[in-house]
Amino acid sequence: MADRLLPPDDPVAEEVLEWTIERDSEDVVQLMGWLVDSSSRRERRVLINRALDLLDEIRHALVRLDELR
Repeated sequence: MADRLLPPDDPVAEEVLEWTIERDSEDVVQLMGWLVDSSSRRERRVLINRALDLLDEIRHALVRLDELR
């Protein structure tokens, strides 16, 4: 986190949102790695759908983080 003049309104929520973004990003990278190695169409669809769910969660966390800041 960058230093600021005023503390955040909800430092715990901010920390959780930042952790969520970091962790979900790592998970998306892992899923994309598995996607490259997958051979079945069904498996690829499942991996892509899970990655899209995580990207939606990242987007939501970013919006909430902007609201807190």
